Amino acid sequence: MAVIYVAASKTLAEWGENVGLTKHLYLIRVADDGAEAAVDVLNENAFAGQTDWKLVQKEEADAADEAALLARLAGKEKMVDPTYYPRIKGARGIFKVKLDNVENSIMVKRALMQQEVKAVKLKPADVGAYLIQNAIG
Repeated sequence: MAVIYVAASKTLAEWGENVGLTKHLYLIRVADDGAEAAVDVLNENAFAGQTDWKLVQKEEADAADEAALLARLAGKEKMVDPTYYPRIKGARGIFKVKLDNVENSIMVKRALMQQEVKAVKLKPADVGAYLIQNAIG
């Protein structure tokens, strides 16, 4: 069974903030052998030039086509183009996330479930869940 997972790198976030992108950079991918093992492979291979990837969120999916998921999510959030930034070494699947979009999504869900709508303090897991839900559709 395929697993859709979101990972983050502190070093990549610092780099993104320094070059004017944002510090809210997240990687979304699909793995067949488990999210933890996939993150270990990212670190071993220094994906996007980083070796400090950490798993943020994961969700099992029956069948997931990574290209289709990335295309669907790119309609909602901005994917970082690896051809413009040589530092990330051609790495696809890194998204620049606007926290306002994540916060609005959570508040709308709460309102639809008739819960109290109040300010949201976002955690990385909230961002990961948001990315996965928008990638799945």
